[in-house]
Amino acid sequence: MEIVSGPISSCSKENQKIYQEWFNYADSDGDGRITGNDAIKFFAISNLSRPELKQVWAIADSKRQGFLGFKEFIAAMQLISLAQDGHEITEGLLNSTVDLEDVKPPAMENLDALLAKKRSPKKESEFKVTSPPKSSVSAQWFTTKSVKKVSLSSVTSIVDGLKRLYLEKLKPLEMAYRFNDFVSPTLTNSDFDSKPMVMLLGQYSTGKTTFIKHLLRSSYPGAHIGPEPTTDRFVVVMSGPDERSIPGNTIAVQADMPFSGLTTFGTAFLSKFQCSQMPHPLLEHITFVDTPGVLSGEKQRTQRSYDFTGVTSWFAAKCDLILLLFDPHKLDISDEFKRVIGSLRGHDDKIRVVLNKADQVDTQQLMRVYGALMWSLGKVLNTPEVMRVYIGSFNDKPVNEALIGPIGKELFEKEQDDLLSDLKDIPKKACDRRINEFVKRARAAKIHAYIMSHLKKEMPAMMGKAKAQQRLIDNLEDEFAKVQREHHLPIGDFPNVEHFREVLSGYSIDKFEKLKPKMVQAVDDMLGYDIPELLKNFKNPYE
Repeated sequence: MEIVSGPISSCSKENQKIYQEWFNYADSDGDGRITGNDAIKFFAISNLSRPELKQVWAIADSKRQGFLGFKEFIAAMQLISLAQDGHEITEGLLNSTVDLEDVKPPAMENLDALLAKKRSPKKESEFKVTSPPKSSVSAQWFTTKSVKKVSLSSVTSIVDGLKRLYLEKLKPLEMAYRFNDFVSPTLTNSDFDSKPMVMLLGQYSTGKTTFIKHLLRSSYPGAHIGPEPTTDRFVVVMSGPDERSIPGNTIAVQADMPFSGLTTFGTAFLSKFQCSQMPHPLLEHITFVDTPGVLSGEKQRTQRSYDFTGVTSWFAAKCDLILLLFDPHKLDISDEFKRVIGSLRGHDDKIRVVLNKADQVDTQQLMRVYGALMWSLGKVLNTPEVMRVYIGSFNDKPVNEALIGPIGKELFEKEQDDLLSDLKDIPKKACDRRINEFVKRARAAKIHAYIMSHLKKEMPAMMGKAKAQQRLIDNLEDEFAKVQREHHLPIGDFPNVEHFREVLSGYSIDKFEKLKPKMVQAVDDMLGYDIPELLKNFKNPYE
């Protein structure tokens, strides 16, 4: 079942060479990106109308990055060619019955003359001048010891803009009040550039590994499937040049991987963490996180050697979608599963529930199982809204039609299509999700600064500091309420009191900074002006 298809795979090698030359010509900065300004100049010679070119850009830049890479550029060229042949430009045009290998490059007015002019001999010195790719430039922002003001001209995408705003305005506030120790580790370049992630959670033998295998149509390196708890570690399944497994300690220290924050959970966790790499078209767009089965019954009394709920909470903040898997014979939500679901607080919009192996019961039992699952989830999630539950049997075996009947088979197929549609949308929504998470982080960092500066203000100047600190820690709920009232902040944005108390007990409150209004104002300006301006600059250039 194909989830993501790319234009390059459906383009002849001869056409790819032509498009590569066009791409290099249109790319004015030589950074491997066609910006809105580049597109306006280059696409104009196709002689399509502005509304048509607006639609071309919208479909080609479906991920809303604000620029076109080579793949997206090919898609845009194919759309222009089809439009010139009289096809209506629609979102499904490239996936329709049109054979894209037969689509010739579009007619571009005077382009041959322009390319010939560019190919004309140049001075030797001109050939030596090369412009470094922007991705490496933005990577340097994070490695320089003293963060200099990053020029706006070096920003060529929404993600680059978020990196700049983080370094200039948000990171100084985080560092001043130790936000990285209390809430979330400091962001790195790879956190911004990583592919969208999908995490699977559930009790053992609910089909998490089988679900990933079903989507990939093959097993990933190190995968084990069985009726017993086979997956004993967190496994990140991602794209790579060859099939291999990388140990957790190794992957956590790689600068180009977004997992450096996991080092805070120690060696006990990293020995239970690994990365499985394999070449696969789906993994070029999405990374999967397979997790150990959540314990139930007597097994819960055996303590794990690491903070399981802390790790799931860390991944939840990074992931774009969280799938909670159940099967009809494991509807009970154990104490550990309840803690895990509780650790997903604040990420409710990412959670989807999958009732897997649903063809193991007949339709009457399935109706009762569905009702019981909704009742159990309602108690744990503590929300009046009904959560989306997908029903199906996500494995490579044929559906047990003898048990569920033709109506049940049709239902499973529709549910599977809905879930796959949700997965298809992940790469498209990745940029929007990144903005959303960035704004959430900025709000959390601002509240953290208010809390720490308030606690600092409550400390005595000279005597009795130890007693005052203990009193503040014991009455943390009341202190949170004071901060909330003083600054008119939403109570739902405040951190978990117990976790905050636990971390705070290891610090001397007196050592923290007083409130720095300029830093807070910089974050307010970023949320109120800079981010909207950034989105405006990288919207569809034809709007």
